[in-house]
Amino acid sequence: MKRLFWLVAVVAVAAGAFAYVDATSPRWYERIRYPLRYSEYVRVHARERGLDPALVAAVIYQESKFRSDAKSSSGAIGLMQLTPSTAHGIAVRTGGDAFHTNDLYDPEINIRYGSWYLHNLFVKYGSEQLVLAAYNAGQGNVDRWRAEGRPIQFSETKAYVARVEHLQHVYRRAWASDLGYRSG
Repeated sequence: MKRLFWLVAVVAVAAGAFAYVDATSPRWYERIRYPLRYSEYVRVHARERGLDPALVAAVIYQESKFRSDAKSSSGAIGLMQLTPSTAHGIAVRTGGDAFHTNDLYDPEINIRYGSWYLHNLFVKYGSEQLVLAAYNAGQGNVDRWRAEGRPIQFSETKAYVARVEHLQHVYRRAWASDLGYRSG
């Protein structure tokens, strides 16, 4: 019994220390915990679409942890977890004439299409929270909630929005120079 008590105590102290480090988050720790890959594509395509590069990086981290080979059970593919039908629509609207589903595994194409999609959600909704809600739960759900004058209705989507907004701050702080922010 005494061993169990000490084991629980050690685990509790370790968990508390981890939470403290996470809450204070020194930059070196954030850079290890929240990696950034494909920063040039993130920076270029975000700026091209008038988006915050840290937001694009945050969406990528939340969707795929920067794994370009990610595929969800719902069929979403790549870094920004785009469905083939959404990506095909983006390809058509942006002048692409030879889109193939496997293109979504290409980091540059996935980030370009995902940034285009985020930009168009901003044009439609104007609010970062609604944009992220639509990215997660779909435009149909967000349109219905707005028409009914209700806030986000899915707890999973509320958590997604909060998590991406938190990650956006983390990426802006930890990876500022890599994402093209000027210091000072």
